[in-house]
Amino acid sequence: MTAYDDLAARIGEYHDLLCALNTLKWDMRTMMPARGAASRGRQLATLTKLAKSTFVSEKTARLLDATETEIAGEDADSYRVRAVRQVRDAYDIHRRIPSELVARMAALGAQSEAAWAEAKDADDFASFKPWLKRMLGLNIELAEAIGYSDHPFDALVQQFEPGMTSARLGRIFAELKAGILPLLERIASVDAPLPLNLWDAEYDLAAQKGICLELTALIGFDYTRGRLDSAPHPFEISFTRDDVRITTRYDANYLPMSLFAALHEAGHGLYEQNIAPELTRTALTADFIGQYAVGGASFGAHEFSSRLWENQIGRSRDFWRLHFSRLQEAFPAQLAAADAELFYRAVNRVRPSLIRVEADEVTYNLHIMLRAEIEMALLEGAIAVDDLPEIWNAKMEEYLGLTPPDDRRGVLQDVHWSFGGFGNFPCYTIGNIMAAQALAAARAQMPDLAGELAAGDYQPLLNWLSDKIYRHGRAYSTDELLTRVSGEGLNTAPLLDYLENKYSDLYGLN
Repeated sequence: MTAYDDLAARIGEYHDLLCALNTLKWDMRTMMPARGAASRGRQLATLTKLAKSTFVSEKTARLLDATETEIAGEDADSYRVRAVRQVRDAYDIHRRIPSELVARMAALGAQSEAAWAEAKDADDFASFKPWLKRMLGLNIELAEAIGYSDHPFDALVQQFEPGMTSARLGRIFAELKAGILPLLERIASVDAPLPLNLWDAEYDLAAQKGICLELTALIGFDYTRGRLDSAPHPFEISFTRDDVRITTRYDANYLPMSLFAALHEAGHGLYEQNIAPELTRTALTADFIGQYAVGGASFGAHEFSSRLWENQIGRSRDFWRLHFSRLQEAFPAQLAAADAELFYRAVNRVRPSLIRVEADEVTYNLHIMLRAEIEMALLEGAIAVDDLPEIWNAKMEEYLGLTPPDDRRGVLQDVHWSFGGFGNFPCYTIGNIMAAQALAAARAQMPDLAGELAAGDYQPLLNWLSDKIYRHGRAYSTDELLTRVSGEGLNTAPLLDYLENKYSDLYGLN
């Protein structure tokens, strides 16, 4: 065997441990009884330490040194060279992070997530504060261990979006605000109630699940290699391209909750299911820093796929012209007086909302900015956990003109901080930007795409995305992928153009 083969075998073992961790996390969020959190935390801590010790070891170091010598002079753009570079970069970061710290974070995460779920259900932020303070403290330790020049956020965001910084995010957010806020004002000036409130009814949960299964299969999610379950906060998780789990959540009085969460998570799943088979169990399908078996270029790149299929496809007029009749079959009484156009307008209505996952496309990124700014202030000590509800509510009023009536619909609504996901929120905005760029590039390169989508043929788009983006796994960065398909790195202009065109048409602004 060559040195590269030996290193690949070592990374394969590490990847198997990450998949075992993912399995425990999936079970924790879907099947585990509430009182299992403490023991699950210990199990996660043990496996996390084992995975880290497998990766950051003298054996890995020797194999890495030998492999770098062996591949010297090979094509710098090849999967082999890029995989070794990923291992080296991750190894240099991981050896700075104490094993004891990652074990403490894993153990705390399971209990903290359970505490968050209970606190949210009870609208009891006070009960969650001790857990959040501990998790924040561990993330500050992690940032110090990884290292940074300007802001602790810059270290933590590398787990999710390598190369991103707080300064670059600030510029991105400023560009988006400059386009979104005037559009929002124009929409608000002409907004009027719809002739029928479609959510003033009860939608059977079993029927909702059936529709979610149909729609996600329709866009290409392969249920011979995946499954759909429910979770308090929907997520996708994979254990290789042949075992991809998605979840949604159901609300009997709000049908869009399950439909669009399912399409969103199926978008994540399509990324994982269409990674090149030869990348399975390699460095190009492993998140070394965050210790996840995930094949996307970054969490932002993964969000590009979920946001594209949820919004630009799943919330399009063409989509519901074709598929609204199926909804009426499933819910004849509830939708008897509606038609496809009314449903399209209802699921795209722009109204500032309290809940991020229910936000429309125009206001969604304002929710992300709010969270990112709070995270940065927490990490640098500018604000305290005790003051979060008040600060959250003030920022909601500033950005969206709303004050949450309770913490359940305010500071407690998202799961991310409970499991230590500081630095993760901006990935949703990065995904929105990338989705608009990628779809604009696809339309330019596929002259028949508009007609194919209008006819309900989603396979050509899926094939294009698979060939240009999905199949490469983590071989390329977000900016590299975008440059390969559109000629430039991350650019807010296509997203702002998309929002302007869609909502000007929907609201008659022109």
